[in-house]
Amino acid sequence: MKAFLDDNFLLNTKTAEELYHNYSKHLPIIDYHNHLIPEQIANDVKFDNISQVWLHGDHYKWRAMRANGVNERYITGDASDEEKFIKWAETVPYTLRNPLHHWTHLELQRYFGITDLLSPKTAAKIYSDTGALLQQDSHSVRGLLKMMNVEVVCTTDDPIDSLEFHQQFAKEKESFKMLPAFRPDKAMNSDDIVALNKYIDTLEKVSDIQINSLNDYLRALKTRHDFFAANGCKVSDHGLEQIYAEDYTEQEIVAIFDKIRTQKEISFTENLKFKSAMLIYFAEWDHEKGWVQQYHLGALRNNNARMHRLIGPDTGWDSIGDFSQARALSKFLNKLDNQDKLTKTILYNLNPADNELIATMIGNFNDGSIKGKIQFGSAWWFLDQKDGMTKQINTLSNMGLLSRLVGMLTDSRSFLSFPRHEYFRRLLCDIFGQDIEKGEIPNDIEWVGKIIQDISYNNAKEYFEF
Repeated sequence: MKAFLDDNFLLNTKTAEELYHNYSKHLPIIDYHNHLIPEQIANDVKFDNISQVWLHGDHYKWRAMRANGVNERYITGDASDEEKFIKWAETVPYTLRNPLHHWTHLELQRYFGITDLLSPKTAAKIYSDTGALLQQDSHSVRGLLKMMNVEVVCTTDDPIDSLEFHQQFAKEKESFKMLPAFRPDKAMNSDDIVALNKYIDTLEKVSDIQINSLNDYLRALKTRHDFFAANGCKVSDHGLEQIYAEDYTEQEIVAIFDKIRTQKEISFTENLKFKSAMLIYFAEWDHEKGWVQQYHLGALRNNNARMHRLIGPDTGWDSIGDFSQARALSKFLNKLDNQDKLTKTILYNLNPADNELIATMIGNFNDGSIKGKIQFGSAWWFLDQKDGMTKQINTLSNMGLLSRLVGMLTDSRSFLSFPRHEYFRRLLCDIFGQDIEKGEIPNDIEWVGKIIQDISYNNAKEYFEF
């Protein structure tokens, strides 16, 4: 019987152990998509306690606590940080077979050297011991990143963001880079005309461009796109239910924008046309600069209207959606490719039923110009666990080139989530190791080890050109 979370956790063959420990384990991390707060990195914040770095904003844990009958006061409410931690500790023993059980104890081991299982019996000591460590320079925000050998972190930033903390950080001679990512979803959110107009008003001030027409709007957004590029940005990102690819004319979008700006209601079709046009504009700018564009597809958000009213979005009320993806995605990529304006693209899928769809779609637009130009991104959100990662790896293996995958990312709001890269790498090595021992791929450790290193690090290094 193997010990829980030992050195060979998830590695079920001697070959897998060799691949992980000799080829993958010590490679740096390029985390090209996350939701870390730039100000905390720039100012090298020290958290007062583990709840602040571990529980604040982590809706994975919040959902588990709710399922365990924990009152909202101890999740997003006014309970103290220690009280919230105790409630999380009470929940952890009930998370067996949920990835949270693995992640929780991996993170306690990797960052704090704690091998005890988190439970009500150990909670007080773990809270005290981690709190003491978090006051040390080794466990400041930057210390936590360096502990995981992080080379690049790409935060997620709105076009109207000042990037002041990226600029502040860039002046220092740090061992890793913090770069922005352009996330313009609010700029195309014509579902809410009032909110969109407020956004446009803010963009006017930030860009110093009076926005009275679609042309003004695009010029202001393009100015921000240029500003991001000047501050080291090389990636964009969208979080969408599905790609929008309605047919439209420029005249139609001009008229729709005029209606938006004068607070007039737009039709369902006009809404789709506007979003479709904006996606194309953004994609063309990304191509112009050689950026990588990322599309996170398939989340059904804010399902619980009552809790959305009470505590707002991004608090754990989202799920997997069953949107139709293929035809619009094909149309969108084809339109860009047909005009030679399709840049490097990563598609992240949230519905496992669409894995084969995405894996075959990327093959339609990999044109030989760039290795892995169009990527089926690593398992995302609800799928970034053992089963979901394995399915994504196997699907891409069967229908594309896993060897050109740009590896894992955290997509996280927590500075303690970087062992997810280790988790992915261990699973990857286990899959290859089992194939070798079953005689399904050649027993060429040197070559397979190179493939493991490429997926773990080298491919991302080459692809993003950070």
